[in-house]
Amino acid sequence: MTPAVDQLVALGVAHRVLEYQHDPAASSFGDEAAAVLGLDPDQVFKTLLADVTGIGLVVGVVPVSTRLDLKGLARAAGAKKAVMADPTDAERSTGYVVGGISPFGQKRPLPTFVDETAQAFDEVMVSAGRRGLEVAVDPSAFPAVLDAHFAEIAQW
Repeated sequence: MTPAVDQLVALGVAHRVLEYQHDPAASSFGDEAAAVLGLDPDQVFKTLLADVTGIGLVVGVVPVSTRLDLKGLARAAGAKKAVMADPTDAERSTGYVVGGISPFGQKRPLPTFVDETAQAFDEVMVSAGRRGLEVAVDPSAFPAVLDAHFAEIAQW
């Protein structure tokens, strides 16, 4: 499968894998996943990487219907500033390609922050590690598997 799904399986984390035919012409991977799978865009989350002053690369997981609030992410990480990571650095660090970056199964663990709205759902979807593949998990999987923290990091 993918390192993300392998990690969830190895840890015995309940999950569902959702697959769809990815359109290479799609401009927004998360919006495409929500639309094709018929899911609420507030319940489908995208994984973004930012470079946080004094920390380095940090993972932010926010609904596809929002943008990553870089100031909120910096604040959650205890820093003053964050900028979006270079896509090449994100791919190199995670082992995934942009549009298929999962918070799970990354090559090396990074500090991870998930928008607090995830806690309002019984399950949320995130990339399972490749374009066209999503994994549905209970939001409690983020702190359990990734030692992630919930914070206000989405910009509506």
